[in-house]
Amino acid sequence: MRRRHGFPPRTGENQPLGEFTETGKFGRMFPKLPSFTPSIASLTELGDAMNDPSPNTPDGDNLNVPAGFTYLGQFVDHDITLDTTALQETLVDPLAVQNFRTPRLDLDSLYGSGPDVQPYLYQLDDPDLFLIGTTNEKPGAGDPSVPTKLPNDLPRAQSTLGLLGDSRNDENLIVAQLHLAFLKFHNKIVAGIRDGSIKPKNSTDKSVFIQARELVIWHYQWIVLYDFLTRILDKNQLEAVLTKGRRFYKFKEEPFIPVEFSVAAYRLGHSMVRAVYDYNRVFSNPPVPPRPAGTLELLFLFTAKSGKFGDFANIPIPSDWIIDWRRFFQIDPNVQVGFSRKLDPFLVDPLKNLPNVPLPNSLAVRNLLRGRSLGLPSGQSVARFMKLQPLTKAEISTGADGAVAVKHNFHIESPLWYYILKEAQVQGQGKRLGQVGSRILAEVFIGLLEADSSSFLVRCPDWKPILPAQNPGTFTMVDLLKFVGELNPIGDK
Repeated sequence: MRRRHGFPPRTGENQPLGEFTETGKFGRMFPKLPSFTPSIASLTELGDAMNDPSPNTPDGDNLNVPAGFTYLGQFVDHDITLDTTALQETLVDPLAVQNFRTPRLDLDSLYGSGPDVQPYLYQLDDPDLFLIGTTNEKPGAGDPSVPTKLPNDLPRAQSTLGLLGDSRNDENLIVAQLHLAFLKFHNKIVAGIRDGSIKPKNSTDKSVFIQARELVIWHYQWIVLYDFLTRILDKNQLEAVLTKGRRFYKFKEEPFIPVEFSVAAYRLGHSMVRAVYDYNRVFSNPPVPPRPAGTLELLFLFTAKSGKFGDFANIPIPSDWIIDWRRFFQIDPNVQVGFSRKLDPFLVDPLKNLPNVPLPNSLAVRNLLRGRSLGLPSGQSVARFMKLQPLTKAEISTGADGAVAVKHNFHIESPLWYYILKEAQVQGQGKRLGQVGSRILAEVFIGLLEADSSSFLVRCPDWKPILPAQNPGTFTMVDLLKFVGELNPIGDK
């Protein structure tokens, strides 16, 4: 009889609690813990209280995490998860929720099924290379100093929708420009292999495309593990999983995505989002009138997937919306980098009124209701199961959100997503996740790498990055962007 991802057996099933199915869907990390299902009204009130009280003040910035990592996190999420089920009020069996992405850090959101199966992602006359799109002739702010028709947009169909392995990477301009950077990263590696400047080891029997793809994926995996996670996780929890192994994320042959990860712990990025970005010299923060600032709203509107902004709907992006990466990652000491917001239970105002979604349109409320519908356990019960000291009632009771938590006894048992953000605020001082959130992310990410026979962690655990880097033998997002070389295509003036 088929077993499910740690979901309690149905009536009549003679199966021990906690067994896992051999599929690649969603499942439970803590199958023995009871679901925490408070009232919808109480979760709605808590979500409404999770507002950033001062979204534009430097006090709320996380100086550990430049703003670009918020969207690297989104890019990674699109690589490993895609849940198409609707928000529901009733409990949902996670096994019934299909994951339409492979639960691996394999960049299938970039490569799709390869040039033979999805040739429209690649150059027709040279399928080793990705297609690259050009920007529009008309700048969005009408700035005549910005060059036009630059090779800095996603490839697009005649309808102008992006030709992507995952269409969600055209939802906002930052993640779209990040996807483009990875396309160019692959193409530059192909060029290096061909001219001999890049020499992968033990790859003489592989095609250029396969060699390049492997190098891209392994350097990407390295970035996720040693540049991204080390910034946002409790170092002790990450090191414990790397050296002593996983204790809680268990599977047989095929990994799954735990709902405790996808619906709670990895939604930390929603707290990191800014309301306004210093995007480039045209859309800056603070703005230079008459040009607008790089608001979160504009970053979503100026895309073909979701764009409905006047003359710029359903066209390639305007040239002056090309990103200045120096403002998102610490690349140039002479350019002020922007930072993500602190990891805490506060979201900026634009996320309180999401456009084009059914009610509720508050992202915080939607996250809390999603956790309820999937029967997530409380944060305190997960902490106790992990043999960690849960947050105290006094620690949860702080702030306007804490007052609502007390009203509904959430200071005793809290929704998991809220608990993880509160834990980050208390234990990580807003710089990193706390113990529970860090452990969930560390176990899942390392587990996904360990389950992938083609990952560097399995195939070659002593491997070190071979591409040029500030510190040879390592590799960061800054190194990737410098290698691609197009840090600020529209220039400083």
